[in-house]
Amino acid sequence: MCGRYAAKKNPAELAQEFDAADETDGRARDADYNVAPTKNVVTVVQRHPRDDEGRVLEDEPAVRSLRVMRWGLVPFWAKDVSVGNRMINTRAETAADKPAFKKPLARRRCLVPADGWFEWRRTGKQKEPFFMTRPDGRSLSFAGIWDTWRDPKNPEGPQLITFSIITTSAAGRLTEVHDRMPLVVDEHHWADWLDPDRRDVGDLLAPPMELMDTIELRPVSDRVNNVRNNGPELIERVDDAVDLDDQPEALFDLPRP
Repeated sequence: MCGRYAAKKNPAELAQEFDAADETDGRARDADYNVAPTKNVVTVVQRHPRDDEGRVLEDEPAVRSLRVMRWGLVPFWAKDVSVGNRMINTRAETAADKPAFKKPLARRRCLVPADGWFEWRRTGKQKEPFFMTRPDGRSLSFAGIWDTWRDPKNPEGPQLITFSIITTSAAGRLTEVHDRMPLVVDEHHWADWLDPDRRDVGDLLAPPMELMDTIELRPVSDRVNNVRNNGPELIERVDDAVDLDDQPEALFDLPRP
């Protein structure tokens, strides 16, 4: 699963990296080293422009932009916003079949920029936190789906835009930390994933193995366990933790607890 990640780049940096217009309207914080569900974060979308009356101009080229969304998908038909607390992740294997995810997967996809994600490896009764990140410092792009929602008790009220991160089976050595991971979209497939005119993305629901094989498994402080802690020290390597990159291959043949 993906329940915590780090996003330290500001909108200007992300706009350049993703070749996107910044439409965050100043609502994005510059750095968050402990992103948790229900937070508002920066995402990347690609949409056709609309006219003054809100009609989609499908003949006009789609525009890629940064948007702020809340983590935890609230389907448009939901009666209460709390539904989003249970929909922070969407399984790639069943997304096309579930009522809450089927339409967003076909029509409303996004990328979620991250510097890496946190996961906990269970060893006996202990849980060791790790930070999965790219050694080259470039962003990881999680596959996401989004939807819009208005409180049915106040249909004229503000619109809430929310998203869910798609997860898949862990790949390669990542399986030694957890059996699930966020679906990472390779840069070469950003345009395909974001294309608002593409309905079938079944061939994009597998992680890019070449990239996954290069991910650093970094042991970090258990301070990340508390969502109130936030700072660059949360993603720094700690010396007294088990470093999976320094362990013999035999370690990875052990059964999971």
